[in-house]
Formats: sequence, C-alpha cells, structure tokens
Amino acid sequence: MNSKRFLIPATFGAGLATIFLALAEEKPVADQDAATPVFKAPAKFTNSTPTPAEHQLPSMDRMFVTRKIHEAAAKKGGPASETEMKDYEEVVPRAKNAKYKLVAIKGGEFVFGSPDDEKDRRDDEGPQRRVKVEPFWIGQTEIPWALYKPFYENGIARNKDGTLLAQDQQAVITVKGKQRKKALQDALARGDRNDVVDVVSQPTPQYHDMFLSGELPSELNYPAMCTTHHAASKFCQWLSAQTGHFYRLPTEAEWEYACRAGTTTAYHFGDDVEKLDDYAWHGYNSEFMYHPVATKKPNPWGLYDMHGNVAEWVLDGFTQGYRETLKDGALNPWNIPITRYPRIVKGGSWDQDQDECRSAARLHSVNDWKDTDPQVPKSIWYHTDAQHVGFRIVRPLRTPSVEEMHLYWNTDWWEPRRNAEDL
Repeated sequence: MNSKRFLIPATFGAGLATIFLALAEEKPVADQDAATPVFKAPAKFTNSTPTPAEHQLPSMDRMFVTRKIHEAAAKKGGPASETEMKDYEEVVPRAKNAKYKLVAIKGGEFVFGSPDDEKDRRDDEGPQRRVKVEPFWIGQTEIPWALYKPFYENGIARNKDGTLLAQDQQAVITVKGKQRKKALQDALARGDRNDVVDVVSQPTPQYHDMFLSGELPSELNYPAMCTTHHAASKFCQWLSAQTGHFYRLPTEAEWEYACRAGTTTAYHFGDDVEKLDDYAWHGYNSEFMYHPVATKKPNPWGLYDMHGNVAEWVLDGFTQGYRETLKDGALNPWNIPITRYPRIVKGGSWDQDQDECRSAARLHSVNDWKDTDPQVPKSIWYHTDAQHVGFRIVRPLRTPSVEEMHLYWNTDWWEPRRNAEDL
C-alpha cells in the first residue's frame, strides 16, 4: 500500500489549517470500510509496467454506483475480438439523443515520447520507450458542449462533491453518514427518477457561469472546456451509466498512440510546422478563441483536433522521473495520479505556441487554473482560468473489473487534504 498517497502542502499556516478542519465538517460523510478494498492490477499489467500493482480504492461509499454500471456494461457486452471492432456512433439519451462518433483503434506498439534531437523538445518527453497498448475506441472529436451541457447543467440539488442532496420531485434524501448510502440504494431499487444516471456525482453550479452569461461561446459544436480532471472522469461515468458502454479518459500512451497514427514525426503530418495551420487551431491562428470541433483536417486515423483547439486531459499524473522507470515492451502504461496536481494534458491548444501542439508535448496542470474561483474550498468541477482545457474519451475493448473501473473514475475526489492543493 502506498503510504504517501496524500501529499499535503507544508506551507499553509495555522489560520488555513483551522479553516480546513472546519471544512471537513461540510463534506458528506464517506462510508469507508475499516478494511478498504484494494485495486489489484492484472498480472500482465503488473509485470510489464511500473504502475503500482496495489492502489487503495477511493470513494468507497460510491462503489455501489460503479457496481451498478459495471453490471450493465457486462450485460450489454461488445465485440469479442479486435477483428470485430468497427467505428460507431454512440447515442446519448440525456443529451437529447445527440450522437458522438468513436473510431476503432487496433492495439499495437509504438515509440512513446520524443527523440533527443526533436526541435523544441522538453526533457520530460523522454527517454523514449517502445510500449504497447491494447485495442480501444477513441472519440473522433473532443467532447462538445452538445454532450457536456446536460451533465454540467444537470438541474438537481447536490452537495459540493456532486452527490445527491435530494431527489427533485419524488423522494428527498437528506440522510447523512452510514444511512445515506442505503437511502440512495433504496431509491435505485424503487426505480425512481433518481436512477443510476442521477446518482453519479455531477457538477454543482459555477460561482460565476461564464458560459450562461455569454462571456464565452458555448454553442453545441464547440468543445467543452474549463473542466477539471475530476469533472471529465465523472462525465465518463455519467455517459457509461446511460449507454451501457464503459468510457474513461485515455491514458497518455493511448492518447499519443492515437495522435501519432503510425507516425514518428513531431506532428502527425510530419515535421514541417508551416503545415500546422491546416490541422490545428493554435496561438498564432486562433484569434484568441477556441473553435468548433472538426473544422481542420484530421490525422491519418480520422481524428480531429489532436493538435490544438483545446488541450486534452489524460488519465496520468505527472511524476518527475517516471519515464525513466518505463521499460521497453511495457503494456498499457499508466502513471496513476496520487495528488490533484500536476496531471498531464496533451495536444496543445488555441492559446499556446505551435511547439506545444507536438504529439509528444506535455502540459502539467497547476492550481493557478482556479485563480479566480473565490470559494474556499474551490470547486472540484471547474478550472475558472483554463479556457484552453477540454478532453476526449476512450472505450477499451476489454471491459475492466469493477475495481479497475472505480479507480479510473475516481483518481480525485472532494476531501480536505486534496482541496488544500488548490490554495
């Protein structure tokens, strides 16, 4: 077990420490068991990557939601092998049956990271390693507002962590502590409108909504942005709950494999940065604003905006020296985050230089992205100052175990020690 799973800033003084002791009272009480179950990675995963074989599962009071979704995904099933995988459009009921296209990506091996002689390369992009990824589907575009708005504007009273405070018209759930979990489970069993989709933790309203106020465009074909890593992960859970397919953020390796699309150059179209305008919205052609998805050329595998527009969350945290620990032949590498910051964002954006759009380039999240959020603690749902950050999703061919699924969706959560990182 990793005894250093929580890193608490050592620099805040007695005043802030007192505040956070008080804030601990605000959080809905988690029903953690005395013996917390542990995520055990599959043997081939453990033996081929430095990702910890054991990782304490967070948010165990929410495991019943994950289990319900896992049951639905197992029942629905999918292709038995890579050869049966095809591109498809997912219909999203809670988004007025909006459709989202996913592209089938065959598993394979590629060189992860950038070579020492690549122009504008940064040290954290290497050393290069030849790694393997299993088959998956990936979104053809970044998640657009058409899909994200119904999640973001869910219209249900919630606690600050996104859990239900009450069921809007039918059964008020105000029970706290150990009885709270049972009340939610009872609502599921009754088949109330408070079904598994609503029970998934979802955003609370912004302190100041820049989109509803019209300060920023949020037309349905623009990519969702200002999302936190936690919000993007919970969107994946919300989408999985209503479709029966398991969705999550891509690992950094999956993302870079899909972006490169078989290439080894700085960009998926080659090394000539003069061609970037044909494929990407970046800091020199965006006119200081993000743009609708899929308005530039796609990469060789038919994926749009892998360079530019909004930068994209991946599952991985950033740890100095992690790349050195990777070995050639590693399968499905994933650097499981153990803190809220820093985490990896890929692809560059409309607000960044061209070199930051390279396939291997990495941006690290920082708490400055919440600078204008006046709340204490700050929201776990919005990065008020990250109008350049969005995401796309993947669906692995192999449906994971319920424990793996839970970890993929819950690498961040509302609790005082993590909230302290936002100061």
